[in-house]
Amino acid sequence: MFASTRMFLLIMAVFSAFALPFATLAASEGANEDLHLAARRFVELWSSGAYEGATGTFDATMSEKMPAAKLQETWAALSAQVGGFRGITGTRAEKSNGHDIVHVTCRFESASIDFRIVYDSERRIAGLWLTPAAQEDAGPPPYADPAAFDEVSVKVGTQEWELPGTLSIPAGRGPHPAVVLVHGSGPNDRDGTVGPLRPLRDIAWGLASSGIAVLRYDKRTMVHASRMAAIRNELTVREETIDDALAAVLLLRATERIDSRRIFVLGHSLGGMLAPRIAAAAASSGEDAAAGGGAPAPLAGIIILAGAARPLENLLVEQYRYLFSLDGVISDQEREELDRLEAQAARVKDPALATATPAEELPFGVAATYWLDLRAYDPAEAAAALDLPILILQGERDYQVSLEDFRIWQAALSGAPRAELRSYPALNHLFVAGEGITTPAEYLRAGHVAGEVIEDMARWIGRR
Repeated sequence: MFASTRMFLLIMAVFSAFALPFATLAASEGANEDLHLAARRFVELWSSGAYEGATGTFDATMSEKMPAAKLQETWAALSAQVGGFRGITGTRAEKSNGHDIVHVTCRFESASIDFRIVYDSERRIAGLWLTPAAQEDAGPPPYADPAAFDEVSVKVGTQEWELPGTLSIPAGRGPHPAVVLVHGSGPNDRDGTVGPLRPLRDIAWGLASSGIAVLRYDKRTMVHASRMAAIRNELTVREETIDDALAAVLLLRATERIDSRRIFVLGHSLGGMLAPRIAAAAASSGEDAAAGGGAPAPLAGIIILAGAARPLENLLVEQYRYLFSLDGVISDQEREELDRLEAQAARVKDPALATATPAEELPFGVAATYWLDLRAYDPAEAAAALDLPILILQGERDYQVSLEDFRIWQAALSGAPRAELRSYPALNHLFVAGEGITTPAEYLRAGHVAGEVIEDMARWIGRR
């Protein structure tokens, strides 16, 4: 298991799937004070530029995956996104699966960040994950009507990969149309939490208030993080995302008060990119293998929110270039980081790429298996081949999946009468409204998915 170097801000990046988050963390009673001090010391060394000293507390895997040079690159990327380091504001400890986890909350110029530092039994750092510091959300969106629906806890998938989820089901006997929400990349929870934002929960409550059932669940890379890390050299988007989306569809088909003929998949970001592939699998025998049995059947339609139409390696380079240029200057260190990422992206595109290609030569150390699987997939082409309704929505202020991707979807589906596409001038990647140039700090301000997006989706589903 190794560290995520992307931060929470590169939401389109799939690579935080290999960090070491834990789904359920029990508070550590009387946590060892020495670990608090050790964690603080690590952050102090890292922030002061003592990269060699900081790596001295790593276990063997972390030392290999996160050498001093990589720590330096990561700090540069972090500083470019949230500004200069201002200091440590607190620590807290938790325990999970035999590991001690210390959260060191740090204040930067434009955000507070939690350094989640995982210690093994020998008090060596075995994992590292950077996330927004915990913030209270803004509460229910104005379009949510709690009296219009109920929420019940469910389990998605087989016992081996079982995931906790929530079904928001409208009042009344139904049968109701239903939607499965498919997350973006990274170890996301069922609400799609980013700082104070809960975009997937907003969507679930908004659609459920309009008479549409919604199933959302915690992602496999969050719930089963350590087991996913153990298979990282064989991992593809099927294990990361697709199998669980199919299992969620199967669960809805077997649920009372759900109209099994009107089940839709709604994917955001990476989930949107994969929605056509999920739809094709749902109508084939692949569902039996993925979800553990049941009769396969086609979906009633798919909704794509900010889905990438270009290769992920292209978007990663574009995102970094955008972030590094926000202050108007790309420093020598940032240029070096860009050159390194561009070289790794080129390696992904190399016809000689093979499963034996070292992961260290590829973006963020993600194994070749992942990239080879995606190489064979063209999202827009796959969408055009589907014989079902498709709704594609895009925020025009989105720098992670841009209007360039939206235009690719438009071109591919221009002759498809069952496809509808719409963009929103004021919305960002999470479909929250803002003004001016979009920056990562925007994700740290409370807000909700725009009401017009909920209305457009509810109206579209209602017409099916």
